[in-house]
Amino acid sequence: MINKNNVLQRIDSKPIVWDAFYNKTDKPKPLVIFCHGYKGFKDWGSWDLMANAFKNANLFFVKFNFSHNGGTVENPIDFPDLEAFGNNNYSKELKDLDDMIDFLLSNSNTLKREINPNSVTVIGHSRGGGITSIKASEDSRITKLITLASVSSFGKRTSTTGNLEQWKKDGVKYVLNGRTKQQMPHFYQFYEDFITNETRLNIEKAANKITIPHLIIHGLEDTSIDVEEAKKLHSYNKNSELFLVEKANHVFNSKHPWTENTLPHELDIVIKKSIDFILTL
Repeated sequence: MINKNNVLQRIDSKPIVWDAFYNKTDKPKPLVIFCHGYKGFKDWGSWDLMANAFKNANLFFVKFNFSHNGGTVENPIDFPDLEAFGNNNYSKELKDLDDMIDFLLSNSNTLKREINPNSVTVIGHSRGGGITSIKASEDSRITKLITLASVSSFGKRTSTTGNLEQWKKDGVKYVLNGRTKQQMPHFYQFYEDFITNETRLNIEKAANKITIPHLIIHGLEDTSIDVEEAKKLHSYNKNSELFLVEKANHVFNSKHPWTENTLPHELDIVIKKSIDFILTL
């Protein structure tokens, strides 16, 4: 079964659009929740093929758009809502992930019987790796963590550095999206939220507290997030497993749009490694 573009409505928060990939057996399966990264979305590139691979391994795989990623319910692909994108921040993404877990494990979820609540893996790509690391350190419902091409610090990202006085004065700064050619706004509230919640948003401190199995995967040819960040993340959590992929870039040699019917070789390696990690007791 593939259920695309489900909508989780929330009080006082923007809705979340999500997909479920699973085999309908009425028997509980390990739950896997995938979090996209910066300027990402659930339908990017070969993420559907990835989701299908997890489904074929008899896992219940969920991917979703962060509520302020720039997509909408009507158009979850790309960034039709730049106002929402500019109002995004790390705290909102953490709440989005929390609300998704709450819903998926609740009686409100009509698919709950397909999910094993005692086996919950979160996977985060890039910035999503930081979000999932923090969430995994806080939430006892999460039993395994996989970070893909993850950042090792939020404080060193361009979104929290640069000319802060000018940013504060203008109230906004822009980053060009090379693919869509959009000027993506970052409102100053992003920095204010980071400073307010800096202790919670410290990935090193979060990783130090993680006691569940943690798999760190990174491409050796990643030019967006250097492989040294994976090594730092590994050093923060001595019990984690570091898995480096040769000839792999930041998105493990996928791209958007992805028109092939098969996964890129490097991403296929990542998925197989991740599935083995999840299914190993």
